[in-house]
Amino acid sequence: MRLFVKGDVDGLFALGLDNLLMLILMTSLCLGFPLFLPPEIYFLKILPSTALGVIFGNLIYARMALKLAEREGRSDVCAIPYGINLITIIVFVFLVMFPAKLIALDGGATELEAATIAWRAGLVACVASGVIEAVCAFFAHWVQRVTPRAALLSTLAGIGLFFISGDFFFRAYAFPLIGMTTLVITLLVYFGRMEFKGGVPGGVIILGGGTLIAWGLYAFGFDTAVPVGNLNFEFVGLNLPTPVVGDIVAGLPQLLPYLPVIIPMGFISGVVSLQNLESAKAAGDDYPARPALLTNGIGSLLAGFFGSPFPTTIYIGHPGWKAIGSRAGYSILTAIVMGLLCLSGLLSAVVYVIPVEAGMAILIWIGLMMCAQAFDAVPKAHYPAVAIGFLPCLAAFAALVSKQSIRAVGFGGPDNPFPATLVADFSARTSFYADGMFVLESGYIYASIILAASTVCIIEREFTKAAIWYLIGALLSVVGMMHAYTVTQADVIGEITPALKWTLGYILMAFIAYLMPMICRKSDRTH
Repeated sequence: MRLFVKGDVDGLFALGLDNLLMLILMTSLCLGFPLFLPPEIYFLKILPSTALGVIFGNLIYARMALKLAEREGRSDVCAIPYGINLITIIVFVFLVMFPAKLIALDGGATELEAATIAWRAGLVACVASGVIEAVCAFFAHWVQRVTPRAALLSTLAGIGLFFISGDFFFRAYAFPLIGMTTLVITLLVYFGRMEFKGGVPGGVIILGGGTLIAWGLYAFGFDTAVPVGNLNFEFVGLNLPTPVVGDIVAGLPQLLPYLPVIIPMGFISGVVSLQNLESAKAAGDDYPARPALLTNGIGSLLAGFFGSPFPTTIYIGHPGWKAIGSRAGYSILTAIVMGLLCLSGLLSAVVYVIPVEAGMAILIWIGLMMCAQAFDAVPKAHYPAVAIGFLPCLAAFAALVSKQSIRAVGFGGPDNPFPATLVADFSARTSFYADGMFVLESGYIYASIILAASTVCIIEREFTKAAIWYLIGALLSVVGMMHAYTVTQADVIGEITPALKWTLGYILMAFIAYLMPMICRKSDRTH
């Protein structure tokens, strides 16, 4: 198989565009709300280390593709698509780094100190995630075998629907001339399966069109999304990654409170990567799972140890890249382009020209596809299990919106902290049971998996297995991994302390599920 073919250019546009969108999103979240990190940390630490992880993985997967082609005597092998993990960008920013920053501010830290603490919390999360992903290389098949597919995909679908599609859908309607225009083009191209004449990739049209609209509105004095001020070339130059072991060690004390987020995300990433390898196998490219998953984990570890809080991952959609003629070269080209953007500091110019709003319609589509995949990949009878798994994700998103609303009216500072009676006030004044929302937000990924998995078992009338899942919920609750929370000066956060009421609740659920065959008889009626 040749190193480069024509289809690799098309693959570069597709994979490069995916990674570029991740970089634009990272820049928006890190330099703007909610983190407001110092530009020095972002351009000199996060971006170079992100490039290291992406370059490493893409080059390894290109080599694996060439080896597979040589071993099987074929010329149509497509490399595994790989890049920055969108899910962990969202989850780690809003459920690890942002809470860590608020806790630091609550403790009297300055804005700069709190931002540094948030970055270090992200580093620890990234390294821990990389370790878990590497471990998954040896145990992912077992996790996949004992956990119903609906449970794993429901969690990802809920995050995709609410934290990705939902958030950017609001933003699309806040900037309707950009958001609604690019949204309809996205729907036509990706759901309507339309292609532009001349072979121009739809993503290029969407991103380019959104950028032109944004700057056109700016030129005519309308409200728009482009940045203000002058283009900054301060960080343009050769920015090589350097180890940040000291910062990781300094961030280790923050690991424990965020384990309910980090552990399940690491395992889910490993299992979904395994499913993506199964997808590649179905398309004709049978990659050995262990080295592929190890590469994924090592890429995240490299990113973390050199300064990035954002893990890397195997992308969904290998058959699509193969169908457009991509082989091994597109991975190499992606590594080169991403390296140039991140190591040279030129990304500062790119994100100045291309606002995140220009590409948000594609991010909405990604979230919708994650949701659709959860239903497409499970039996129809398991749809209720997927749906119930959405509810803890909805609670986490609603909690985020509620807390942002409270901060927007002036609470959360040293002079006006969150009231200790906050949760009681919700119920008394609005009849909204915020207590249940915050309980579900704490360890919501675990809750989503447990509820979806146990519901699959109930649908299949495997009541003992359902009881075991509920007992897992009881165990996680009693050790403080979910359902316990505390109100701080500027946030409502999960707390590592026994949640005894919910422990008892799960035990009662397990007891009832186990007894069901003894006190009921089977019925084939449709309810």
